[in-house]
Amino acid sequence: MKLTRSQKAAFGIGAVGKDMVYALSATYVMYYYQDLLGLSATFVGLILMIARVFDALNDPFMGILVAKTRTKWGRFRPWLLSGTVLNAFTLYALFSAPDLKGAGLMVFFTVVYILWGVTYTMMDIPYWSMIPAITDTPADRENLSVIGRTCAGVGSALITVGTVKIVEIIGGGNDKLGFGVFALIVAAIFVVTEAVCVLKVKEHDIGKMETSTVPQMFKALFRNDQAMITVLSILLINAALYLTSNLVIYFFKYDIGGSDWHNSYTLFTLVGGVFQILGMMVVYPLLRKKFGNTQIFKAALGTAMLGYALILAVCFAGLADSMALICVCGALVFAANGILTVLTTVFLSNSVDYGELKTGKREESVIFSMQTFVVKAASGLAVFITGVGLDLIGLVGNADEESVVAAQSADTILGLRLLMTVLPIIGLVTAFVFFVKKFTLTDARVQEIADTLRDKKGVE
Repeated sequence: MKLTRSQKAAFGIGAVGKDMVYALSATYVMYYYQDLLGLSATFVGLILMIARVFDALNDPFMGILVAKTRTKWGRFRPWLLSGTVLNAFTLYALFSAPDLKGAGLMVFFTVVYILWGVTYTMMDIPYWSMIPAITDTPADRENLSVIGRTCAGVGSALITVGTVKIVEIIGGGNDKLGFGVFALIVAAIFVVTEAVCVLKVKEHDIGKMETSTVPQMFKALFRNDQAMITVLSILLINAALYLTSNLVIYFFKYDIGGSDWHNSYTLFTLVGGVFQILGMMVVYPLLRKKFGNTQIFKAALGTAMLGYALILAVCFAGLADSMALICVCGALVFAANGILTVLTTVFLSNSVDYGELKTGKREESVIFSMQTFVVKAASGLAVFITGVGLDLIGLVGNADEESVVAAQSADTILGLRLLMTVLPIIGLVTAFVFFVKKFTLTDARVQEIADTLRDKKGVE
């Protein structure tokens, strides 16, 4: 079952479309419904949090359903294709809200967003779960995972960087209209990319699949203290990043402002995306040649905190309109986050060996399931804090205006700056403290555990 280049390419193409859809929803739903349509930010944040936690809890159940599926087209591809089509429709509906107000709009948003989450899970779980059914070659499986994650990053970056400017252009200054048209375009791209993946990637029978329930996931986590520390770090780091990604559009629109705020926002996200990739693919490998992973991790946390602190300092110094300074600060944050993303995955992998030595059980599938669960939980927590924070600082959106940016009070601007910088710093400081006090899997300890397990298996 060796993979061809076309199969690898098709799998990667599927990841691009899949994460374009996820990034559009994760990054811009709050802005669309709160700022453009006028819903309470707290209400939007609450619904997003509930839906994402439900979605995280739903993952194992979807995995069980997929595992029990038997069709002539395989067990994964029917779910991948049907979930994609349904999710494309709900994505368009999500960003094309009818002319409703008050309770009617609240009900519409709640129902459609929950449906979006359910249908996305329908295709996302099968997409990643089918890797063992595509190839039985370990090197190909690893390569396919790298291709999928890399292409997913490309899809996410395309949305993060391009959405605001494209919406402005195709909406002719009417962002409500622009988001609807853009969502339709993204939905169409999504269907095409997943169709390519379904048609080109062939499944093979892998027999009975092992699945994990939510109680099993938490039980495995609680008896592995190093996995717990890693998962806590993932939660705090991702919550900080999601806070930034949800709030930065408000920062550029209402703080920096100006008629060309779309361009400033696009430039900042472009710089951030480039440096996040550089952090993962260039900076981390270079640092790894001279330093241990735990040292790099602490340095990356410190760098991210420094970046946030500098953004705040630049604002208080009255230099927020200097895109060069803001982009330099953002580059520090995003490059550090790229490194942290790599290292948390490495640490989670190392915790599997640690758990095997400690308990005699190797539970990599269960522990890695927690990564997806926690990332979604972090996203939900961050967006809820964003919603509550926007209401507390009294931010007034543009629900009744098409092109003129609503003016904000000085207190609101100050609150926005603090939300976007101080809250992420608190999360990162907490992660740093727990990591320094509790994490013990240094490079030397990891090698020691690997040698011990190798010796044990050799004896057996």
